[in-house]
Amino acid sequence: MKFRSCLLPLILLFVPAFLFVSAPRSLRQAADSAGVLVGTAVRPALLSEAAYAGTLAREFNLAEPEDAMKWWVLRAHTDNFDFRQADEVVRFAQAHGMKVRGHCLVWGRDNPDWLAHGHFSPPQLAQMLQEHITLVMRHYAGQVFAWDVVNEALDENGNVRDSIWYNQPGIGLSGKGTAYVERAFRWAHEADPKALLFYNEAEGEGLNRKSDAIYALVKDFKTRGVPIDGVGLQLHISSLDFDLAGLAANITRLAALGMQIHITELDVSLPVDSKGSVIHKEDLTRQAEIYRGIVHACLHSPGCTAIQTWGFTDKYSWIGSHSRGVRGQALLFDRGYQPKAAYSSVLEQLMVGRNSSR
Repeated sequence: MKFRSCLLPLILLFVPAFLFVSAPRSLRQAADSAGVLVGTAVRPALLSEAAYAGTLAREFNLAEPEDAMKWWVLRAHTDNFDFRQADEVVRFAQAHGMKVRGHCLVWGRDNPDWLAHGHFSPPQLAQMLQEHITLVMRHYAGQVFAWDVVNEALDENGNVRDSIWYNQPGIGLSGKGTAYVERAFRWAHEADPKALLFYNEAEGEGLNRKSDAIYALVKDFKTRGVPIDGVGLQLHISSLDFDLAGLAANITRLAALGMQIHITELDVSLPVDSKGSVIHKEDLTRQAEIYRGIVHACLHSPGCTAIQTWGFTDKYSWIGSHSRGVRGQALLFDRGYQPKAAYSSVLEQLMVGRNSSR
């Protein structure tokens, strides 16, 4: 016994130091080590719920208002900006050392009735849009580090989508392709030259017509000096056959253009029964594999600098109402804020880090 006890200090001298470093206890700690932001969309009304606020502060280093920075919340009435809900998210983030993404300045949907049905002329709309971008971005200058300037401007074929800003009646650039998108980015850069400016889009994460159109838009903007810093890939996933290789290839080609890539609205929904329980238990394992593959694809590219889920607890996910209750269980935490297999896979992949992901 004495012989063994004498050897113990000598043995400990040769044990690698990293074995004494405690493993990250949260996504946030692992993301900090990996050099990536891990975030989530936030509903300010839920910050008063202790479990919601506690999980948010512990697990994430990035926050984005889910709706509180959209037109219908900020400008419910014609001449009145109401920043209270968005300010609450920003204050929470600042109090907990989190960065804030802004979402979103220009979108053809979810605009207030007074705007959508106001029968404004193109010059009037142009003036209102520039005013909106300028006032909102200056209000949050130095507090919001990156903005989704334009959201979902393209349809499923990669063509410019009909909208109040483009051609119904538009801001004076109807029929000129992405010219109105360009104008919004230029206005945004003038309003806050230090903010990172992103184009955010759905269903363009793999290699398809829409992602080709996004690539062409970005390449054109970069060639002509339009101020754009990144692309947001939403990744609302409803298929367990998701093309991870296509995602990785798309991230690589966008990064080669000098873009930052943010995964902005990630969730992976599953078929559920009338009680909200998954129908096929094995789906949870496959879901976890998809989450792991997405994190791996991001960490594989230095250009991918943020991974953000659209909410973090199934208790408040939009998937249930959107799917009329036939899909759900899309996020990292269940309705009781317990981490799921998807959480473990994300944490493990973040712990692997960037170098081992290449």
